[in-house]
Amino acid sequence: MNALVIYESMFGNTRRIAEAVARALESDGLWVDLVRAGDAPNDLAMFALVIVGSPTHAHTLPLPASRTQAAAWADDQSKALVLEAGADGEGVREWLERCEIPHPTPHFAAFSTRSDIPRLFAGDAAVGIRRRLRKRGVEVTALADFEVDVASRLVHGEEARAATWALTLARSATSGRSVTPVVP
Repeated sequence: MNALVIYESMFGNTRRIAEAVARALESDGLWVDLVRAGDAPNDLAMFALVIVGSPTHAHTLPLPASRTQAAAWADDQSKALVLEAGADGEGVREWLERCEIPHPTPHFAAFSTRSDIPRLFAGDAAVGIRRRLRKRGVEVTALADFEVDVASRLVHGEEARAATWALTLARSATSGRSVTPVVP
């Protein structure tokens, strides 16, 4: 089975989760294409599983203005953040608008990285991904959130949790069963 893992990342946290997901899928025998959203293919026909991840900005998916703000944070020496290459380019929001949904539709899952505060205050980009795909007639079979601390650093153990989540997705996709959405 072929899987596509698409991500947008500002400071490397979402990329690290996407890499953990891709490694877990590969360890389970899947062929995986891991790509930044700006480089992601429009044609999804060759993929049985598509996993899309994004950081949460202002309660949802990043916008050009929030990407500019992330760059400003990276310029602030006191924050000790490094902006990812390509972070100022096209992201998940734009990819979701341009991708072609094939029939049969692949299994879709979504994840986000967000502050380790209640979802009510932080928002959730995975929910935004699901909402945009639903408008296109696609059901997202699983959601997950992975937390960053107040310094925008990935919380310890989140990469391992992402790998476990990915293995659940792979096994469900290969068995043809749907996954109960998981929003930890």
